[in-house]
Amino acid sequence: TPDAINFMAKYGRGLICLPLTEDRCDELRVPLMSPINTSVHGTAFTEAIDARVGVTTGISASDRAVTILTAIDPKTKPQDLARPGHIFPLRARNGGVLVRAGQTEASVDLARIAGLYPAGVICEIMNEDGTMARVLQLIEFCKEHNLKMLTVADLIRYRMQHERYVRRVAEAVLPTRYGDFRMIAYLSDVDHDQHIALVRGTLEGATSPLVRVHSHCLTGDVFGSTSCDCRELVSLSLEAIAREDRGVLLYLHHTGRGFSVDPPVDAGTLPQIHFHKRGQLDREPARQRMVQHESGIGAQILIDLGLRDIRVLTNHPKKVVALEGYGITIADQVPLRIDSNKPTHQHF
Repeated sequence: TPDAINFMAKYGRGLICLPLTEDRCDELRVPLMSPINTSVHGTAFTEAIDARVGVTTGISASDRAVTILTAIDPKTKPQDLARPGHIFPLRARNGGVLVRAGQTEASVDLARIAGLYPAGVICEIMNEDGTMARVLQLIEFCKEHNLKMLTVADLIRYRMQHERYVRRVAEAVLPTRYGDFRMIAYLSDVDHDQHIALVRGTLEGATSPLVRVHSHCLTGDVFGSTSCDCRELVSLSLEAIAREDRGVLLYLHHTGRGFSVDPPVDAGTLPQIHFHKRGQLDREPARQRMVQHESGIGAQILIDLGLRDIRVLTNHPKKVVALEGYGITIADQVPLRIDSNKPTHQHF
């Protein structure tokens, strides 16, 4: 309503945005604002829109309410929207907060859970001095305006308790140089990627078994690239798990294969292959989003295996904190000893 938009503009004072599903963005032919998203949080802004009918300048509270209602009306066609405009749609990832723990996905998830049209209207809240409001200020803000407050983590926990988007599809025994492992294949219903759990021993009733979460790296795992230590980390992890005769190695597939293809400099040259090296991936927004995505998948697989309390094999403690947001308790972090003189690829 115009009153709701006016409240956001007056008291929230941040950018008013319209999270929509991927399908709805495609139906309205609203493309991403930038084809290559390099923002820190990976917020999927699309081009801004206005309704073609029923608005004046497009910026008033009434006009913006009309635009929002037009965008979520199932009868609306692409030609019913003007671009650019004053409402900023955000493209929510399929799978919601279980895939990306962001406000965009959270607002769409909340609407869907409530049985409403899967869209939301969100606005960041600024303090009087122009700084962003943090938890303590937000608590006071909610008290003052009689609003409810929850976190994305709350919503993740709720969905994790009620939904699953990774399912077990096959199983076999895999003989390795470290002995036999139970190989369990999982399929993601969101992006259709396949993931593997290599399980050693009986997990039922196990107290904090060793777990390694490993991201697929074609150049390192398969070809033995010296730019990273991925193959060695897999071997050390399997060896450590075999030594205790109990534990899990999660092998998660994704599109980041240990290299990327850079954009061509000009039409007459071939694109360059860019190998990921030590520390580099942690500074890239795409890698930060991938860690978040992998944490959700890894947590669902661990829960399917009956694990809630684990010891993580990792040389990078900060990487595993995200698992705890999905209901997994990290009892300990066990380092993997590798050659300190060898360049490393910063995986989990």
